[in-house]
Amino acid sequence: MDAFDAIPDPVVIDILNKVGDVKTLIRCRSVSKRFNSLATQSDSLLIQLDQILGATESDSEIDSPIASFFRSLFKSIHGLLPIFSKPANTDEILTRSPKTPAQILAGFERIRNLEVELYGGDVKLEKGAAVKWKAEFGKTLKSCVIVAFRSATVNTSAATESAAVESDSEFVCGLKTRVVWTISALMAASTRHYLMRDLVKDHKEMEKLIVRDREGEGTVVMDAAGMKEYRETEARGDDKTLERVGERTVVPSVRMSMRHAPSLMLKSGICLEAATLVVVRPTGVASDDNDVELVTEAFAGDGGDCMYGEAVTALLKRRRNVLEMNSF
Repeated sequence: MDAFDAIPDPVVIDILNKVGDVKTLIRCRSVSKRFNSLATQSDSLLIQLDQILGATESDSEIDSPIASFFRSLFKSIHGLLPIFSKPANTDEILTRSPKTPAQILAGFERIRNLEVELYGGDVKLEKGAAVKWKAEFGKTLKSCVIVAFRSATVNTSAATESAAVESDSEFVCGLKTRVVWTISALMAASTRHYLMRDLVKDHKEMEKLIVRDREGEGTVVMDAAGMKEYRETEARGDDKTLERVGERTVVPSVRMSMRHAPSLMLKSGICLEAATLVVVRPTGVASDDNDVELVTEAFAGDGGDCMYGEAVTALLKRRRNVLEMNSF
């Protein structure tokens, strides 16, 4: 017995929890029988879907007719000679074909905290524009906070926060664009929620699920209560809130609190054009009184992104306009 074998299992599991990355943990399972058993007991995991799905630079290139022919030929030969095939190693399992998060985590049974990182954002915008959002889900959308702007420039003059009262005509100007930003963010959030459906159903032990993208565009959060609500509704099978449209969850009828500044000068010297803050909740579910608390939790408390935190703090001082949107 070597020195490593003397380390107690709980200590090894704690070390593996620090690793977190699912791809690495799956490779650890092939090291030994002990690792195969302990790696699946990790309770804090991170899935980077672009890695596990085997995304490579060559995958995005257009195949030539010759390359396609030989690939097809080799695939046919391999299918005719299965008895000579070697058992697939871990790397082949990870990159053979696209898999859902639920399939990847099938062997993990003690997940408490799971973070899923997607390859990139979902909202397509004009050049210079940016949208950042955070949504919470249960069986359906609970809330979504969205901050967006058309462009950001650095102003070298003395920076002063503009607090001018916005007129009705100023609010209406560009309203269509702001609504499109909001709908795009809600569709992106509902798509990610739908992607996690099997994972939520299969792993009843989970306490928190976070789905984000590498670019930091949007985040979907489900806590233990929200996931339990989803499972119970799914088990009953009689709730229309679980209806889908294509590959996403239906967004319910919502009430939107929208704040807007045609030009927002931040204390940091950054000027945001068409700066917009939207707080979205299902119609008739919750009060608008806690906008500040919801927005602060989503953005203002994010010490890693000061610009967005400063922007939402300034936008919260603006006039609130309430709009409603039907389910879609």
